[in-house]
Amino acid sequence: MAKYRKLGRTSSQRKALLRNQVTALLYHGKITTTEARAKEVRKIAEGLVAMAVKEKDNFEMVKVTAKVPVKDKDGKRVKEVVDGKKVTKYDTVEKEIKKDLPSRLHARRQMLRVLYPVVSVPEQAAGRKRNTKEVDLVAKLFDEYGVKYATRNGGYTRIVKIGPRKGDAAMEVILEMV
Repeated sequence: MAKYRKLGRTSSQRKALLRNQVTALLYHGKITTTEARAKEVRKIAEGLVAMAVKEKDNFEMVKVTAKVPVKDKDGKRVKEVVDGKKVTKYDTVEKEIKKDLPSRLHARRQMLRVLYPVVSVPEQAAGRKRNTKEVDLVAKLFDEYGVKYATRNGGYTRIVKIGPRKGDAAMEVILEMV
């Protein structure tokens, strides 16, 4: 018996399909797909969530000083003239950040190996690039899913059958986070 389903694709296509669907599942919370794909996506997603649960509290808070550009009321950087050149004016700010311990950093990199980058586009400015924001899915895994499923021992996803697809009668399912 095989260790995984081939899904009728070459290895690179299959890997891309699974990465894409795992990313969509973790970002949206549920996806609609075929039963065979859902079972493969479930394996990968549950592994990532288990990793997030294990490493959720494995960090330390560290104080750092950072240079932040001064901005005016319109949100533009304030410039000052130094030696005949316009130079951005900076303030020094103290921030408290999370510093990953080595095992959490390793888990973060393992997750980034699977997940694609996600960009969220606000509905008001759908055609504009200006207001788009990069979503940190790994942080979502640690902060939301890791905390939510801390008391649970596996079984983070659910497959609900919704019937055969019209075109090829493949069994369609909804794969969702519990």
